[in-house]
Amino acid sequence: MHAQITASELPLFEDWEGGTARDILKDFEAPADALDGATIIAAEYTYGSYEGSATVLYERGGKLFEVTGGHCSCYGLEGQWAPVEIPPQYLVRRTEKGRYGEGSGFRHAVRAYLAAYSAAA
Repeated sequence: MHAQITASELPLFEDWEGGTARDILKDFEAPADALDGATIIAAEYTYGSYEGSATVLYERGGKLFEVTGGHCSCYGLEGQWAPVEIPPQYLVRRTEKGRYGEGSGFRHAVRAYLAAYSAAA
């Protein structure tokens, strides 16, 4: 069972704030339908000092997926769209004991999703 999260704005942070799912896919040069039927839980792209890193967390069909990417000044995120299925328990550990999404609204969005997921389970 999965939680249904609805929001008036997409939970996009840092350099993707105010953007769209299409912006994410464009930056990764991912297929245009890569997020069809998915609910974005949180996505963050930071770029500074000629380096960038990104994390996209989404739910589709009751399963959680994470996409990560990074680059130096020579390249971008292109070619790094590789979703990995992750269990909710893994996210709980990363948000409680790790630095996952620290410093932005990303972490808060993930924790809110996990709370709703736990309540629905």
